Amino acid sequence: MVELITRDLTVKAADAVLVQEADMRLAPGELIALLGPNGAGKTSLLRAALGLEKRAGGTATLDGADTAHLSPMQRARLVAYLPQQRPLAWPNTVRDVVALGRYAYGAAPGRLSAADAAAVEAAIAQCDLSDLAGRETDTLSGGELARVHCARAFASETPLLIADEPVAALDPRHQFRVMDIVRDFVAKGGGALVVLHDIALAARYASRMVWMKQGRIIADGRPEETLTEQRMADVYGVRARIAGRTVEIEGAL
Repeated sequence: MVELITRDLTVKAADAVLVQEADMRLAPGELIALLGPNGAGKTSLLRAALGLEKRAGGTATLDGADTAHLSPMQRARLVAYLPQQRPLAWPNTVRDVVALGRYAYGAAPGRLSAADAAAVEAAIAQCDLSDLAGRETDTLSGGELARVHCARAFASETPLLIADEPVAALDPRHQFRVMDIVRDFVAKGGGALVVLHDIALAARYASRMVWMKQGRIIADGRPEETLTEQRMADVYGVRARIAGRTVEIEGAL
């Protein structure tokens, strides 16, 4: 079973500590919501865990290997990563963008093996994009484009998915559609870690919540265990009503 594990992971920028001694584990069968205010260190934790950002201390392993020593192709066969910024350098068809998910296997748009083409078509269908497969990406809505990026990730057929704010700026309907897709990926045996700012959305979908504040992981557990009114006050500085997995934000403290 492929797992991403960090122990005492620390990230610094000059004299600033961005992440301090973070312990985290992602395995298949889990949908983890990574939560915390802006500047809490969430993106730095993800990038350092994947070996994309230098760590100042601690360890990060993926399938037992130090992530800092993995080649891009090795990493891309184990985990699909959707960063916050997902620019497309030029307009391409949806199918060609999704095909970029096969680069770890030596494929390129227009030069797909039968196995590559099958993976691309399966990802397109999984994300409900079959009717849009021939469209140029610059003609899509934000919600449609978000699903294209999910499909590109799924085309890589990795056991793990890490997505940094995949539903940012989407309307509620498209937020649900994207999170439904991620939940389906997990139900089929994958493992997903998703950065979210919508606590109600996180509570609805996550099997675990990892909470960060000022570079530290301060809680890690099931929503029923970690989602409390006091934690909302401590982490976000807001008053909230919590009933099971239902969250109502009442205002700032």
